[in-house]
Amino acid sequence: MGQAVQLPASGRTMQTPGTVNSQQTTSGVSNSVLQPSITVTGNYQGSVPGTPIPAGPLRLSLPDAVKRGLQTNLGIVTSGVSSSIVRAQRAQALSQLFPQITASIGATETQINLAAYGLNTLGASLGVNFPSIVGPFQYVQAQGNLNWNALSVTNVRNYQVANTVDHASRLSERDTRELVVLAVGGTYLQILSASARIDAQRVQVKYAQATYDRANTQLSAGTNTRVDMTRSLVQLQSEQERLLALEGDYQQQKIAFARLIGLPQDAELIFTEQLGSTDLQPVEEADALHAALLHRWDLQSAEAQMHAAEQTVSAARSERLPSLSFNGYYGAMGPRPTDSHGVFVASGTLSVPVFDGGKISADVQQARATLRQRQAEYEDQKAKVEQDVRNALIQLRTALGQVKLAESNRQYARETLTQVNDRFDAGVTNTVEVVQAQQQEAAAENDYISGLYAMNLARLTLARAIGDAETELSSLFPGDKH
Repeated sequence: MGQAVQLPASGRTMQTPGTVNSQQTTSGVSNSVLQPSITVTGNYQGSVPGTPIPAGPLRLSLPDAVKRGLQTNLGIVTSGVSSSIVRAQRAQALSQLFPQITASIGATETQINLAAYGLNTLGASLGVNFPSIVGPFQYVQAQGNLNWNALSVTNVRNYQVANTVDHASRLSERDTRELVVLAVGGTYLQILSASARIDAQRVQVKYAQATYDRANTQLSAGTNTRVDMTRSLVQLQSEQERLLALEGDYQQQKIAFARLIGLPQDAELIFTEQLGSTDLQPVEEADALHAALLHRWDLQSAEAQMHAAEQTVSAARSERLPSLSFNGYYGAMGPRPTDSHGVFVASGTLSVPVFDGGKISADVQQARATLRQRQAEYEDQKAKVEQDVRNALIQLRTALGQVKLAESNRQYARETLTQVNDRFDAGVTNTVEVVQAQQQEAAAENDYISGLYAMNLARLTLARAIGDAETELSSLFPGDKH
């Protein structure tokens, strides 16, 4: 008689440990700007070694980086191992539907003490003299054995459950690929943003150096005060300090990125993409939500997990049904292989549950509890998909607005800085106004970089929210090549 195989209460246990998501945080450059960031935790942070790379600098485009990540990221590897385990469990469930056939060959030599069984006493009472010892004697046998639970609805249901869980596992594996695309793509964009900030900061150091040199020259000429020269020196060293901090953070990000995609951590990477601003077609919220409900692999996996729980309830109920099994063997037995004779046993058993002390009812109750949990998780996942899409659309609209304003603000800040420098060269103003203009220009430049990064990350996040990050990757940044 078969027994229903119970599922874990939660269908989310097969998911790869760790998270990948984008979130909004307050930027340190300007408190009025919300700076998105990519968060990668758990297995998605690590990788296995990838294919060897040639010596020297490695030029790495975004598609190349994602391709490497899909091959080496630990999240992918772990997901594949989990799927392999689920497929093995499916094969085990399938094996219960087929006959189990074994073959055996044996030789036996034995000697029996009849006195130990009391037969000599029995023989004396009957007037028969039984020998105390019989043997030794020997025989050989060769036979095939069959055990087959031929009719068990529970075993059939268990296989259906395992098949559905395997389908859910494959869907979850596809969703893992989407998360790796988001992790690698988002981190790649974050590094581009860090590189752009370094370039912008080098310009600020250059500005500050030029201001200091002019202030020093004016001081030597007697047309300026030492306070102005000292103030410009403080500004120069502050800008140099920021540059060092940005360069250190950039190097750490490169190391983390190399680990993300299975590259040596000391590899010299050249990122070939550029942050760019492109005209985007508006995305209708209703269309995005509809596409997400159709394409999100994690939602489909949650739905499959719910169906598996429904089938488990059916399997538990079927334990009340009769089952039919066959057992037997056929072979040859005799004192010698040349003096043997065919032997066989064949039996069929129809088992009907009569009383089990409430075990079947308990199995059904447990399966129903699991089903309720899986249904709740499916509804929650639908809500999460909707939330992901709405948040991604908000981030995209916000980023597009930020880019436009930041681009305009950057132009005005550059014009202001030029005018202030002219005034300083003419001796009309001091370094206070110059430093303020430089700080405003730096803030405007950083806000523009933040806007570009936010826009590109929002595009990638929206593709992930809809469930098309991997297939849409090539069209996400068509204009960013250089």
